[in-house]
Amino acid sequence: MSADPETPRRKRRGVKGVALALLGVAIVVSTFVFVLPRIASYGEVWETIQGLSWQWTLVLVGAAAINVATFAPPWQVTLPGLRFRPALMMSQASTALSIIVPGGVAAGMAGSVGMLRGWGFSGRDIGRSVTLTSLWSQFTNLTYPVVALFLLTAQGGQSPALVTAAFIAVAVLGVVVALLVLVLLSRRLATDLGDALARFATWARGKIRRGPVDWGGANFEQFRAHSGHLLARRWHALTIASFAGSLSVFLVLFVSLRALGVSDAQVTATEAFAAWALVRLIGAIPITPGGIGIVELGLTGFLVGFGGANAAVVAAVLVFRFWTMIPTLLLGLVAAGTWRRHQPAPRR
Repeated sequence: MSADPETPRRKRRGVKGVALALLGVAIVVSTFVFVLPRIASYGEVWETIQGLSWQWTLVLVGAAAINVATFAPPWQVTLPGLRFRPALMMSQASTALSIIVPGGVAAGMAGSVGMLRGWGFSGRDIGRSVTLTSLWSQFTNLTYPVVALFLLTAQGGQSPALVTAAFIAVAVLGVVVALLVLVLLSRRLATDLGDALARFATWARGKIRRGPVDWGGANFEQFRAHSGHLLARRWHALTIASFAGSLSVFLVLFVSLRALGVSDAQVTATEAFAAWALVRLIGAIPITPGGIGIVELGLTGFLVGFGGANAAVVAAVLVFRFWTMIPTLLLGLVAAGTWRRHQPAPRR
């Protein structure tokens, strides 16, 4: 009996998965056990956090609530008939799954699809919603370094890392937007472009001994047919909802900095925004769940580099991460166990 030709490929994927998991563990351990304590001892950090006033605590709770509430609108825009409460529960559950379940973003995406299917939405509508919300999320991530560079330059500041990130972001954003416009312009362009990209992707995968892609021009044409009319009517609402969702995360960071004593004289709002924009772009690379370790290390390094006091910066970054992760984890786990109770009303 001949051996299964897929067996070596599965083994290679398994080895790569284990290697990535070990890399993620190494990053998390080195960040919290070795790097952050060298920047500021946890004793100093805890003392700084204990000095947090009840007024600032209320402001932090309010900022975190705003952040949680902004999860739902992009899904409502891209999936007509989905109400706020189910959208919020679904988005919280999928985000929580992406943080705690092996597989990260893929696990969270699968959770979203499963819940929406269980609520009666069609696979076509779900696929469109997932694609558009993910695409617009990346648009915002690529826009922020460019805006941050402009603001920082206007104030006479410089950051070589930000210049590099902005240059890459402009290039990638320009290419992606151009491709999206071409796909939406005509049926033939969508099909031809999809076939060309599929051939390129298959060639690239062949260089790393991977099989051909299972998509092509027909998929791009389907995306155009299913998404064109919705984007024509709702692209502005999707853009506003996407920017509001991501900027609410920065709001929590900014409030955390000021609440923990990182004043404008140490780190200006523009510098804080630049640090956040850079780390958000880096954190989009799925190395660790939720960017744990990477976000903390990146934010601390940039903010201290801009002039923030070590202990206050580390305290602010940890408080920021707490208020942007723990509420979502708690709400998400509850939603994952009770999602059938949030069945949307029948759609016409």
